[in-house]
Amino acid sequence: MKWLEQSFEGSLWATRFMVLLAVIFGLVGAIALFVVASFDIYAVAVHVIDVYMNHLHPEKFHEKVVGDIIGAVDLYLIGVVMLLFSFGLYELFISEIDVAKMEEGKTNKILSIHSLDQLKDKISKVIVMVLVVGFFKKVGLADYTAPLELLYLALSITAVSVGLYFLSKVGKH
Repeated sequence: MKWLEQSFEGSLWATRFMVLLAVIFGLVGAIALFVVASFDIYAVAVHVIDVYMNHLHPEKFHEKVVGDIIGAVDLYLIGVVMLLFSFGLYELFISEIDVAKMEEGKTNKILSIHSLDQLKDKISKVIVMVLVVGFFKKVGLADYTAPLELLYLALSITAVSVGLYFLSKVGKH
């Protein structure tokens, strides 16, 4: 019976390699997001050059350029989430990434993930940054016509700032 238990436990332990699917496709997702964001920035640069070379004056040009670049930054941040997800899962379920060790015994702090809670914390912080970037993209493209709207803008920026301050304090002693 001992051999049956050992056999079963060995098989059970080997199932952790299913996580490699999430790791691989997480990396594929990250690469896709980085490529899309890079093409978006390239398209913005081409548009800006075209506008200035042809002396065009499109309406809300600056807001559109800033919005498009912020959108690309958003995609980069989501790509970072996918990288953290892939690295974290690999380190938690498969093995430490030995190449990430910079010097004798020192580990890259980005990859110092020892539990699912730490992974969730790192990913959630980046997701909050994605939401903040999205918020500022929408704020930059909005039209403000009344003083009350400007007050709401100031209050919302203050709320985001306070939230980011407290988020930066989470997990620090």
